Amino acid sequence: MDSLTNLMPEFWVAAGETLYIVGLTLFFGGIGGLLVGLGLYLTRAGSILANRSVFVVLNLLVNIVRPIPFIIFLAAAQPLARVVVGTGIGNAAIIFTISLAASFAMGRIVEQNLLTVTPGVIEAARSVGAGPARIIFTVLLPEALGPLILGYTFIFVALVDMSAVAGYVGGGGLGNFALLYGYRQFNPVVTWAAVLLIIVFVQLVQFLGNWLARKAFRR
Repeated sequence: MDSLTNLMPEFWVAAGETLYIVGLTLFFGGIGGLLVGLGLYLTRAGSILANRSVFVVLNLLVNIVRPIPFIIFLAAAQPLARVVVGTGIGNAAIIFTISLAASFAMGRIVEQNLLTVTPGVIEAARSVGAGPARIIFTVLLPEALGPLILGYTFIFVALVDMSAVAGYVGGGGLGNFALLYGYRQFNPVVTWAAVLLIIVFVQLVQFLGNWLARKAFRR
């Protein structure tokens, strides 16, 4: 316990870095995932912007990226990270890489949730002359809001998991803290302190996500 007490300043800095990394990747990956998911839904056969070529390309990209273990994807995406953010290591690189991976993972979740919207609702909007943009923002997304909130809550847990490997590319966070001061120094107290705080973060976000989803379902 004394070792953990001495490490408390570093512990809270690591906690802040985890929230920083996960918060930004949820924002950027969430936007990317929404765009990818909408693209998959809108361009599939029979949809309002059906385009076989676009759908095939997007579907192929998602199917290629999603199965790649993140630690391998992290290494593979380093050259692209250097081009986009100017470095292949550190928090900037890990945020870019996680956001990229999350965009494709979230894209499939968004597509599946949008498919739960009753087709008759879309057809009713089209029959009164609503254009694609109006259908998307006033019918499609509002109807799928509850499932989408739950989907984004689910992806938050995956992002926390991804952020834990930040230490391998010079990033910070609780995963790096547990690895550096716990695992490598054979100190299970430090490791479990990081684990417990991560569990608290996940539970709080899960509670918030469930509450928001219930509000959306009751509209």
